[in-house]
Amino acid sequence: MKKNSFEENLKSLDEIIEKLESGTLSLDESIKEYEVAMKLIKTSSKLLNEAEGKLLKVLEKNGEIDVEEI
Repeated sequence: MKKNSFEENLKSLDEIIEKLESGTLSLDESIKEYEVAMKLIKTSSKLLNEAEGKLLKVLEKNGEIDVEEI
């Protein structure tokens, strides 16, 4: 299964929000969409944390920051 990018996850979340706000989904459909949204949020958070870690490594390597500043 292909791992979605952060941007793809945000787009999917926007689409889910539009569906939920439309009021046209049944309760069961709304719950399913909510479950998908929560998985996307968890995955997106993980991707952000990974990106932050990579950025910090680059900045530290170049002597641009002290870890204690963060």
